[in-house]
Order: sequence, then structure tokens, then C-alpha cells
Amino acid sequence: MTFPSALSDAGTQQHDEAALETACANALVAALPGAALMAQRHAGAPVPPAELGAGVSATYVGSRSADFAVILLDRSELTAAAGGDASRVRLGDVLRPALEHAAAVIGGGMLGDAGDGAPASLFQSPETVVFDLVGENGVAGWFAVQLRGGAAPRRSGDVSAKLGRISNVEMTLAVEIGRARVSVRELLDAQPGTVIELDRSVGAQADVFLNGRMIAHGEVVVVDRRFAVRITEVLDTIDEG
Repeated sequence: MTFPSALSDAGTQQHDEAALETACANALVAALPGAALMAQRHAGAPVPPAELGAGVSATYVGSRSADFAVILLDRSELTAAAGGDASRVRLGDVLRPALEHAAAVIGGGMLGDAGDGAPASLFQSPETVVFDLVGENGVAGWFAVQLRGGAAPRRSGDVSAKLGRISNVEMTLAVEIGRARVSVRELLDAQPGTVIELDRSVGAQADVFLNGRMIAHGEVVVVDRRFAVRITEVLDTIDEG
């Protein structure tokens, strides 16, 4: 009989997704500023709608994508992390490193901007898993994660014949030459002329992203007085999904 095998495969996939969601939550709390918190799967009443506006959300795009949202009830620690002047630093800027840690668990993609507010639709979706962020005094906030774009079996057929329908669709190609991690204090002290060192050496390859997904490496060149990128390596992940 094939039913036990099918049920086993479905159960394995659900287990893998649950483990990935939990790993994202644990990575997030490990990087949050302030007192140590622990992530536990939410099993109580829905998150109060009044708290959604004080949250931060971001979308991660890659071979496996995800929507994230984090809400902290006590934001005094975030103000302290912003150097005591919350008016000069957005909440999303302070929480972004923690969201990046959560996204790094998935890997192979790019985290978008951390926007203000936690969408009610995300918390209400049946596909979303919500975690309580628990501290010494009880629930200190919530973290929501919705995984999307799981690996699906490839369909047979002439794929090239179908590409004609979308051959003229434009997509966003971005080239990243490097990144830097700076403290909030260093950011607030930045002035015209301030030099921020990136994590790449001179001559190192740049990363090429297609709609937020890394697809290749290349070198930056100049063509007719405009920057361009010469592809040197196409990643295998471009063929996934």
C-alpha cells in the first residue's frame, strides 16, 4: 500500500518546516538587544490588534522565502540601543540585525527593508506560526514567521516552449559590492566624508541578485562611462524551483 508512505512524506515535510520555523525564532531572540528572551510557540489568545502598529515586519526572498514580524511590548531597550535618541533611528533599523539572524537560518536569499508595523493579515493567516517571546516577567512580545516557496517536484514537459509567454517580463537585477556592520552610535556620528569600510577586498567578486535572489557572482567594470557587471560564475540555485 502507498498510503503509509505518502503520510510519512507529508509528516516529514511538516516536521522539517516546524524545525525551520523554530530555528528562525531561536536565532531572532539570540540577537535581540536587551534582556534575554526565549521563543515558545504561541497557544493562547490572538495577539492584541493594538500592538501590531508597534511592530516591525520584513520579507525574505530566496529559494525559500518568508514573511517575518516582531513585536516587543517594552521598547525602552530598543531606545537604549539607538543611543537614547529614538527619533533619529527607526525601530526597524534597530531590529534588523535580529531579523537578519532569523533569515540566515533559511539562507540563499536577501532580506528586504524592515518596515514599521506588523501586518494583521500575517498574524491572521493559517500558514503563519506565532511565537511568544518570553522573559523573566512573562510574555515580552511576539514573533511571526510564514514560510513560502517550498521545494516542489519538477513538472515534465517542454519548459522552453512555455518561456515565450513571459520572455518580455522585466525583472530587477541588483549588484552588491559589499556590506558593513556598524553600531547605531557610529551611524549617528556619520557625516559627509565619513568612510565606511566594506567586507570585500579590492578586486573581489560582487554578488548579483535577481529580484532579491542571489544568482551569480561577477566583477564590476566600466562600459561607456557607466558601471556594469561581468558575470564570472552562475550559481546552481538559479535552476531551483
